[in-house]
Amino acid sequence: MTIHFALNPDAVAIESAASKDEIFGKLAQRFAAAWDLEPEAVFEGLDEREKLGSTGFGRGVAIPHARLPGIRRPLAALIRLKGPVDFQAADGLAVDLVFGLVSPENCGATHLHALAEISRLVRDERIHQALYDAPDAEAMYALITNVTDRDAA
Repeated sequence: MTIHFALNPDAVAIESAASKDEIFGKLAQRFAAAWDLEPEAVFEGLDEREKLGSTGFGRGVAIPHARLPGIRRPLAALIRLKGPVDFQAADGLAVDLVFGLVSPENCGATHLHALAEISRLVRDERIHQALYDAPDAEAMYALITNVTDRDAA
């Protein structure tokens, strides 16, 4: 499996949030810290995509995503929330694990492959539970990178 998104330790956090907007703000800050992106552009991109329909994936997971100019490859951020937030997910469950993705403007297939890879990660019950059980953001980052490195081999 090819890794279809980049993740770095500054893009992973455990945070509190009370709304979708606050989650998007926290994701924007993670993308800014990790990838030097403009937080306002990230927030606006995520918010615009969300207006098309909820990115609440189900099982307490959301995968907000956007395509933005000036990005060379798909970039990811991961936040585990300290408490669940309503995301209008199809299964009706509140969200407490948020995997954000931003991709280049004109990379349709690459963006879809990155979304599919994230979806596979969070559908894997062992990984899903391990992300919830991880003691801190460093452990969450290590879990994701170990899984993607293993699958790439």
